[in-house]
Amino acid sequence: MQLIKDQTFGGERPLFAAHDVHLDHVTILAGESAIKECSHIVATDCRFEGNYPFWHVHGFTIENCYFDVGGRSALWYSDHLKMKDTLIDAPKMFREMSDLDLENVTMNDADEVFWRCRDIRVRNLKLHGGTYPFMFSRDIYVDGLESDSKYVFQYVKNAEIHHARITTKDAFWEVEDVTIYDSELDGEYLGWHSRNLRLVNCHIAGEQPLCYATDLVLENCTFDPACDRAFEYSTLRADIRGAITNIKNPTSGHIVADRIGSVTLDENIKAPADCLVEERRK
Repeated sequence: MQLIKDQTFGGERPLFAAHDVHLDHVTILAGESAIKECSHIVATDCRFEGNYPFWHVHGFTIENCYFDVGGRSALWYSDHLKMKDTLIDAPKMFREMSDLDLENVTMNDADEVFWRCRDIRVRNLKLHGGTYPFMFSRDIYVDGLESDSKYVFQYVKNAEIHHARITTKDAFWEVEDVTIYDSELDGEYLGWHSRNLRLVNCHIAGEQPLCYATDLVLENCTFDPACDRAFEYSTLRADIRGAITNIKNPTSGHIVADRIGSVTLDENIKAPADCLVEERRK
């Protein structure tokens, strides 16, 4: 593998079609497509300031690197990436990619990141700001996530998420086959129009959670007192620990909680309108 160390590149496509190259303490200045149509690239302790540095790259490692604001849309149409201990200040990262392995990564402008990606493995990821992270992605495993981005995990399929703390709005809309363990989910309109969404040992906050859901499952979950109008037009099985403030018009299934503040069943409830709602027997 060729070593390129302590160098600076700028302009357009300075390392186009490079293969089997180790970039160490390299700076990519303003310009476009610095490392395009490449394979087997290792980047350590590098700085990326130009647009679109990694496009159509196959097999690469990025470790202890920094992506400046100017390095936007840096990783698209690529596969077999390992990224570790990296700070990203640029938006629109990770698009149309597969086989991504990230550990200890912080993204300070998580706008439109991880779009239409698949086979994603994440450990200790921090997402700040921006909208729609992970939209249209699938086959995702997460262990350790902090996110205050809006509209996170929309239209996602086949995801397993552990130890997440998510503060958002409209998260997990129209997801399919998603399971979330041991997490804190704070956001309005959580999980609407989902299919096979399962929450295990989770705490839920925000208004009108989990409506229009199909085959929703909650196991050993808790609710913030501000949660109201939960489960409208949903089919579900829910085991709730502690109290839930209000349940409104669930379609079918079984809900059990330690305490239920109120249940709204009005003329707008949808058939079969046979959901069993009950407090746990002491």
